[in-house]
Amino acid sequence: MKLNLDIRYPSPAAWLDAVLGNFEAFLIDHADCERKASAMALSFVAKYPNRTEIIPELIETALEELEHFKLVYELMEKRNIQLPSGMAKDPYISELLKSSRTGLEERFLDRLLIASVAETRGAERFRLIAENLDDEELKKFYKMLWTSEAKHGHIYVKMALNYFPENNVYTWLDRWTDIESEVVKKLEIRSALH
Repeated sequence: MKLNLDIRYPSPAAWLDAVLGNFEAFLIDHADCERKASAMALSFVAKYPNRTEIIPELIETALEELEHFKLVYELMEKRNIQLPSGMAKDPYISELLKSSRTGLEERFLDRLLIASVAETRGAERFRLIAENLDDEELKKFYKMLWTSEAKHGHIYVKMALNYFPENNVYTWLDRWTDIESEVVKKLEIRSALH
């Protein structure tokens, strides 16, 4: 059983150049993304408390993402980088959400698959960073994150399979792969996770 989607459009080299050229800005954005990923997992618990089969995994995912936030913050502290007082909306997530359907069940499925898409893209980008950094400590850190994000991508698909037929999940997973590719192609190149 396939639990994740494949990236159809690889992150452009210009994105990696932007990140490596301004790693401080990337760390600030990365911390914010980890915080938002933790909040997203908990938002499923708040919005779908009747989906008891997935609540333990959602809580575990939220805790892992919060731990990632802590670890990124510690990297920032070592480099005397402060968290900003506010962060802009993530254009990648905002664009993905615009394509989400509005029916109760459809929206639930779409949100799970959007989470999977975002985690899978994060894994791809953390792998690129790990493979291109010179700092051995950072390489090890981003390799760990790459593995964890890939696992989270799988978890959200597995959650969807609790409630929807396989064919439905994989049909929409395929559609979200296409949507995500188009969103990434149009994203402004900046030193940010998305």
